[in-house]
Amino acid sequence: MAHKILWADDEIELLKPHLIFLRDKGYEVDTVTNGNDALEEIEQNSYDIIFLDENMPGLTGLQTLEEIKRKRPNLPVIMITKSEEEFIMEDAIGAKIADYLIKPVNPRQILSSLRKNLESKDLISKKAFTNYRQEFGQISMELGSCRSTEDFVEIYKKLVFWELELEGVADQGIREILEMQKKEARQEFGKFVSRNYLSWIQDPDDETPDLSHTILQRKFIPELKQGGGETTFLLVIDNLRLDQWYILKEVFTQYFKVEKESVYCSILPTATHYARNALFAGLMPREIEKIYPDLWLNEEEEGSKNQHEEELFKSHLKRHGKNLSVKYHKILNQEYGKKVADNFANLTQVDVAVLVYNFVDMLSHARTDMDVIKELATDEAAYRSITKSWFEHSHLLDVLKKIAESGSKLVLTTDHGSIKTSNPVKIVGDRSTNTNLRYKVGKNLSYNAKDVFEIKKPEQAHLPKANLTSTYVFAYKQDYFVYPNNYNQYVKMYKDTFQHGGISPEEMLVPFVILSAK
Repeated sequence: MAHKILWADDEIELLKPHLIFLRDKGYEVDTVTNGNDALEEIEQNSYDIIFLDENMPGLTGLQTLEEIKRKRPNLPVIMITKSEEEFIMEDAIGAKIADYLIKPVNPRQILSSLRKNLESKDLISKKAFTNYRQEFGQISMELGSCRSTEDFVEIYKKLVFWELELEGVADQGIREILEMQKKEARQEFGKFVSRNYLSWIQDPDDETPDLSHTILQRKFIPELKQGGGETTFLLVIDNLRLDQWYILKEVFTQYFKVEKESVYCSILPTATHYARNALFAGLMPREIEKIYPDLWLNEEEEGSKNQHEEELFKSHLKRHGKNLSVKYHKILNQEYGKKVADNFANLTQVDVAVLVYNFVDMLSHARTDMDVIKELATDEAAYRSITKSWFEHSHLLDVLKKIAESGSKLVLTTDHGSIKTSNPVKIVGDRSTNTNLRYKVGKNLSYNAKDVFEIKKPEQAHLPKANLTSTYVFAYKQDYFVYPNNYNQYVKMYKDTFQHGGISPEEMLVPFVILSAK
């Protein structure tokens, strides 16, 4: 269907060559010679865009623009003027015009502005479609030759990039091809982790990636300065995937410059109890249990298992010779988030301010438990959208603006990501077995060993061992564990929910970013 244009100009007769040009290009063009007629036309007809002369008798272009935006706020308007007066341009831009052209305009300028405003999404989608098709083969070749964590990180970053690029592409086929590549990447990554994980933990070398218990020592602590009145902020957004960071990055970079951006590998299980405690302590879970028995709770024990992050973090700093003042806040709701924002000045009185935001993790759990959230977050794109919407309307953004104003350094990271589950895998465990759907730990587990990554000797992975026969098993790809009892009910309940704890790029390869105020 041809796009329909309204052109308002008191000298419209002089623009006939332009009108003929546009009609030859397939556009429908109606014309008027004053602002009042333009307003009548938009009341009676539907237009895709308006060309509006700034200098018309009667209602001026700016006055007409104001009325158009009141009646049709989403109708794009291209202002055309002979004047280069700065105040006119500022008034027009302030009224949210789509473009601003200065007479004399030539047909190519007009066509370019139309395509930018009416066809840019289609053009961008077509370009993305073409570019991904060209790169598909290269990604497949690289995936087949991955030999290191860095190789998988680069592949994963490319897949996330293309997922975001193709989000608006109407062609379902190309998105299915991308999903096929993502599935292949998850499969190969699972094999890679199962071959190498224990050696990373037991005998780390130059090929070992940054892990939960080493990342702060390697990349955060060196950023800290003793005294000097400078506060370094550590922001941990629980359960933040790499694609979600890329979406939030658009907002962050309004206030911060990205100094260093990297990806580190969450330990197993990729769950808060293990990964975040390891992050703050700088120790694997088994070491935390041994060194700080009062600060660790095993799976079967009652109570919150992340109550002592502040103590673990302070001990971590001291082990590395950093006797610094620390403030720690875990934000679980809007009320507490507002309190932190309102009392921001207190945070700048210490050397290190730690802020933990649990919203994204709560969102993933809510999506499992609440039908309304399931409807809102039907897929990864919707999940990203909700995350960004929360962020843009949260007190966290208020805090970030204040951090930028203070000139402080900000380090952002997370403890693990999550994955959308789709394939049920049967497992049997006794009553003491944990409830997580992506990993299980217990003494009497029954499962198909081909379906899981199993660790029969938890001490080899530096994991706590509640019983002599405790075994950990981890789900691959998009699998999730379901008990045979009430199998169909639980399959339906947890299919297409976002879970964490297992092995996938989405859960394990997570962002670590160092930012400085602009």
